[in-house]
Amino acid sequence: MPATMTMAPTLLAPWATVPGAALGAHVGWLLVKILATVVPLLLGVAYLTLAERKVMASMQRRVGPNVVGVLGLLQPLADGLKLLIKETVLPSSAHLTLFLAAPVLTLTLALAAWAALPVAGEAVIADVELGLLYLFGISSLGVYGIVVAGWASNSQYAFLGALRSAAQMVSYEVSLGLILLTVVLCAGTLNLTEVVAHQADVWYVVPLLPLAGLFFVSTLAETNRAPFDLPEAEAELVAGYNVEYSAMGFAMFFLGEYANMILMTSLTAVLFLGGWLSPFGAWDPLLPLTATALPGLWLGVKVTALLFGFIWVRAAFPRLRLDQLMRLMWKCYLPLALAFVPLVAGILLGFDGLPVIA
Repeated sequence: MPATMTMAPTLLAPWATVPGAALGAHVGWLLVKILATVVPLLLGVAYLTLAERKVMASMQRRVGPNVVGVLGLLQPLADGLKLLIKETVLPSSAHLTLFLAAPVLTLTLALAAWAALPVAGEAVIADVELGLLYLFGISSLGVYGIVVAGWASNSQYAFLGALRSAAQMVSYEVSLGLILLTVVLCAGTLNLTEVVAHQADVWYVVPLLPLAGLFFVSTLAETNRAPFDLPEAEAELVAGYNVEYSAMGFAMFFLGEYANMILMTSLTAVLFLGGWLSPFGAWDPLLPLTATALPGLWLGVKVTALLFGFIWVRAAFPRLRLDQLMRLMWKCYLPLALAFVPLVAGILLGFDGLPVIA
């Protein structure tokens, strides 16, 4: 008992020195930043689905959504309302607790990853020193929601889709980690804000162009997008790991997938395209706007271009087989990503460009 009494003040010391009013203001400001991140993200996810359908329709010489609202702009709201009021079907043989928790876990992880991703300078929920490691860990945990959904459904089709997704994740996570290690070698930090600051003179896409291409293709596999959408490869018969889900359970998986698309394109822009930095430098014609009202405008432009690339790849390329994906990731991407680590480190060391880490 005495030991417990002496340890309690030590554990509470960081909060004991904060006045109640200051603590309340800090928590309130944190909630404001969370809402300012989550609400635009969910709206972006909703209208990303509309943009995808419109762009693919244009590429395939179709009209696309054009009935609900002017130019079909209310179609995402109609789809969301339909899923919200639809009856939730729970399989009688499923493990209900895990079955209901899996889509919540997937969406929660997709939203939690945005905590350390800076949108513009100080516009970040938590500017942590290990932000890149945090993002990599959160994105790796996303597969657990998929595996749990496939197993808890007690369906062979859903479980096969979940296993396919897990095998896919193992194949590209190693390559992604090596690519991130190369970026860390150039920047000398795991803080994403400082990574962007180090690209003030030249974006990393210029010296690391092959790695930027590898990273972009790996993010397609990360988000289960075509041509790597193997968990949904049986779309003509079932829907992969989420075949047993309907209504809001399906909507959460859907929101999580598209939120991950925006997350991975934003991370690509931050790591290789200078984040929110203008391509025109000090001669930016939008400098008065980006310096005051819209500091993340250029990041939004870069993310939009990368998302268009996601949609274009889906419309242009056929789906790969699982063995083709494994061969591509293990026999091509992994050796290339591994070779670039000593190559970049050697070049930086030879030109005395290795950053000094305090």
